[in-house]
Amino acid sequence: MPARRTPLVLAATALAALAVPLAAGCSTAQKAVDCARLGIEISNDVDDLQRSVTDTATDTDNAGKILDNLEKDTKKLKDKSSNVDVGKALDHLQKAVGNVRDSLRDDRTPDLTPLTDAAGELSKVCTSK
Repeated sequence: MPARRTPLVLAATALAALAVPLAAGCSTAQKAVDCARLGIEISNDVDDLQRSVTDTATDTDNAGKILDNLEKDTKKLKDKSSNVDVGKALDHLQKAVGNVRDSLRDDRTPDLTPLTDAAGELSKVCTSK
């Protein structure tokens, strides 16, 4: 992970930890931290995808790898979380990833707005627990 992202990850993790009520058990706190970490990873993947898609010539191989990472990270978080709001955000994210993949497969420039919106929704629910 590039050094410039490290402060962001630390800040998001600290925010998630502070958002958990003090009376909550360690398990709840750890789930919130895990959610925040994976939310950051997913946001970073979306940023990487935006750069890949907006390059002069779309790098579909790289975009495909990034989409694979997004799907893997989404599955990891889905397996770890039973939170309904997180589940809904992940469903939106999975749908958006599928739409981007379809656009790339059809040689169209994908609309990344739904993907960035879904990643933002996930970040919001992960840090508001």
